[in-house]
Amino acid sequence: MQCQSYLFFKKISSLLLLSCLFVPLASLASNGSDNEKNKAQNSEKLSGVQQAIAQQESNIFNTNKARSQLEQQLKQDDLAIAKTAKAINDTEQSLEATHVKIAKLGQEKQQLTAQKKAQERLLAQQLRSAYTTGQHDYLKLLLNQEQSEKIQRTISYYQYLNKARIQEIDNYQATIATLLEVTSAHQEQVEQLEVLKKSQLQQKLTLRDNKAKRTRTITSLNKKLLSSKQQLAKLKAEEANLTAALQKLEALIRAEIDLTGLSKLKRKLSWPVKGRMLRSFGSRKQGYLKWKGVLLGAPIGRQVRTIHNGTILFSDWLKGYGLLTVIDHGNGYMSLYAHNQTLLKAVGDRVETGEPIALVGQSGGQNQAGLYFEIRHQGKAVNPKLWCR
Repeated sequence: MQCQSYLFFKKISSLLLLSCLFVPLASLASNGSDNEKNKAQNSEKLSGVQQAIAQQESNIFNTNKARSQLEQQLKQDDLAIAKTAKAINDTEQSLEATHVKIAKLGQEKQQLTAQKKAQERLLAQQLRSAYTTGQHDYLKLLLNQEQSEKIQRTISYYQYLNKARIQEIDNYQATIATLLEVTSAHQEQVEQLEVLKKSQLQQKLTLRDNKAKRTRTITSLNKKLLSSKQQLAKLKAEEANLTAALQKLEALIRAEIDLTGLSKLKRKLSWPVKGRMLRSFGSRKQGYLKWKGVLLGAPIGRQVRTIHNGTILFSDWLKGYGLLTVIDHGNGYMSLYAHNQTLLKAVGDRVETGEPIALVGQSGGQNQAGLYFEIRHQGKAVNPKLWCR
């Protein structure tokens, strides 16, 4: 009995021991399975994140590519508008000159007509006088051998009258010829005026179409939204592009004796265009970037005038600034005029103070018309308010 109880107890003890051994093993097996499952899940998540990153990078690449293509299209739109706007400006100047010519020819025509009438009256008086006197008196004098001195005086008088009459006839004929020429020239100018008006109308229609096309391009660009970080990078790239361009221009500058710079002209210069200041020098632009010039709001087409005499260094489209003109004033001073509708001067042209160099616009993708204006000295931007009043 005791032996059986011992054996039963021993079996129970063995079973308990085995159970104690199998429980940790089962637990370990279960934990291993969970770890594998978690590992698989994490691997799947990582793969998903990597795919999302790749997709995002692809989206960014495609967006940048699309924006680059749209920016090139914007450049073409701006240049097309500039070409048409310059043609309209030239046509308007031609129209003005033609109006002046027509007015001048009209006055000349009136004067010649009055002169012609006066000459006609004078000739009529001379003819009536000759008819009243009668040519037979002249024959009588020739046949009369008496009073020779009186005869000589009378003959001289008749010769004087004939010469005066011939001169008046010549003058009259010259007046008629000149009047015909002036009348013909006047008619040509009137016809030219009509041609210019038709041309101007067509140019304005073309300008309207070009503006509509640019608006669509800008709308497409705005749909390609940029984050604040991307916008900051874009502005930094545009500013770096401008700085690089200016450095190249500085290397090309040839010192001119008559260009004395702006150092003695503080508070003496006029602003390049009349308008409200939308952005001031030094104000916040984006992130840590600040405005290095001023933005002046003005209507499209208003003339932009140079602040001082100088030489055109740059006259072209530049990304972020649109149609840009840069003028060298000497002694390291330069002025910049951006976002123009069209440029009126070419590289190398000499310009005088107050001379029109461009027309206000909104090129470069601007939503509002205006002029971006900078003054730089030795490549460093300075506050335009210190020079312009």
